[in-house]
Amino acid sequence: MGLADLGGFDGRFEAADLDTVVLVAALVVLAAAAAVRLASRAGLPSLLLYLGIGLALGESGLGLRFEDAELTQVLGNLALAVILADGGFTTRWATVRPVAPMAAVLATAGVFVSVAVTTGLVLLVLDVDLRTAIVLGAVASSTDAAAVFSVLRAMPVRGRLRSLLEAESGFNDPPVIVLVTVVTSDAWAGSGALSIAGQIGYQLVVGLVAGAAVALAGVWLLRRSALPASGLYPLATLAIAFLAFAVSGLVGASPIMAIYVAGLVLGNADLPHRSTTEGFVEGMAWLAQIGLFVLLGLLASPGRLLEALPWALVVGASLTLVARPVSVLTCLLPFRVPWRDQVFISWAGLRGAVPIVLATIPMSVGLPGAERIFDVVFLLVVVFTLVQGPTLPWVARRTGAAAAENPRAVAIESAPLEEIDATLLQFTVAPESRLAGVEVAELRLPPGAVVTLLLREGQLFVPTPATALRVGDHALVATARTHVADIEERLRQVSHEGRLAGWYAGLPGRPGPAAEAATARATPSRPR
Repeated sequence: MGLADLGGFDGRFEAADLDTVVLVAALVVLAAAAAVRLASRAGLPSLLLYLGIGLALGESGLGLRFEDAELTQVLGNLALAVILADGGFTTRWATVRPVAPMAAVLATAGVFVSVAVTTGLVLLVLDVDLRTAIVLGAVASSTDAAAVFSVLRAMPVRGRLRSLLEAESGFNDPPVIVLVTVVTSDAWAGSGALSIAGQIGYQLVVGLVAGAAVALAGVWLLRRSALPASGLYPLATLAIAFLAFAVSGLVGASPIMAIYVAGLVLGNADLPHRSTTEGFVEGMAWLAQIGLFVLLGLLASPGRLLEALPWALVVGASLTLVARPVSVLTCLLPFRVPWRDQVFISWAGLRGAVPIVLATIPMSVGLPGAERIFDVVFLLVVVFTLVQGPTLPWVARRTGAAAAENPRAVAIESAPLEEIDATLLQFTVAPESRLAGVEVAELRLPPGAVVTLLLREGQLFVPTPATALRVGDHALVATARTHVADIEERLRQVSHEGRLAGWYAGLPGRPGPAAEAATARATPSRPR
């Protein structure tokens, strides 16, 4: 049974049906938005409340029946694509680059270690066959991008650790998807370890190349396009990411890998109307999370969940307390990662939508015991998210993974002026920013860059070099396209360090790069 059982839809769509669907959808989105605030106050990931909304709408709640695992798998993959596109778009490459090798090892070798350990423990404790044990281990071993992004980005975690966990959650889906697909298919009997490894390698590498190639072409196109409305830029950016998703799928590679890499490339490029695009993509990601988790809650059957609880506790404990730490230790030991960081990385391997979506694969192919697998994974995600989510800030503090947030960051938006090959940059002086009190001349912008307008208390005026910036000022800078990156970097430096940025690095008695360069020129024989 599928959509025909949802809300009594019989194939004939009438105005009353549309009104009912829109009413339910609007109420669900509003309830989900309120759930985010409630979850943040309670210290819980919002995905649990979304799943609860789905259960409340389902057969044991309002009575809506939804049992289409195949449709859930398709919609789930599309929702995950949007979430990963947002994750890549808001991740800085400068932070990801140092951890990329570690993330790649965790997402490949780490997955296989985790699957092997979990499978072995499940076989020892539960009365299941090898195929079921491997499926349980594989489905549960993938960390979830939606859960990792939503939880870690609400916490003050050191950028290196956050980027490692986010990159791992974006990279480790393809290996698990290939493994689950092979194990649940008719190819299970004839596929060897080398064959599976080859498929995984192909999907990862080709997906990465396809995502990067499509995104780079999209960046080139967006930089040279003057679209008639600013709202078209976010649509075009997201469409480029999904183009990478589709191209990768057509060549038999991983669409999930491709769209994450495409988001990463697009997010680190100088795109017009960047702030508008970020807000749009973030909103689409929230909508995807809401729809995905509500749909998974609808698919679950509360009447079966209690019987699956002992299995969920065994699989979850095997994975969280044994398999995950072993895989992290095995993979990160060669990189000499401190043991405190390894503890945090192990505990921060959150599960969410990805394992539940993967658990629909055995259901869609009719694998024996597939419903039990889905119930176990569903409960595992709920129970261990309840345990790991609220305790993660405490673990971050105890292991030294927590980091103070920077309240002096400045948001900069750009828009192209195609006819004169120039760009307009806009920034706002925040209350915590050290831009306040800095004179326009003291910004020391590159030659040719001009602060053309200031909006202060509702009044527009042209500033002079001696005009001092104030909190709440909105400034407009005109510059050649080639200077955009330098100006953005300079504004961020001044916002963080003040008018002496570049001469002093913000630490007492420690000269910055400019002062060191000046000293080196004045006294070339002096050792540095």
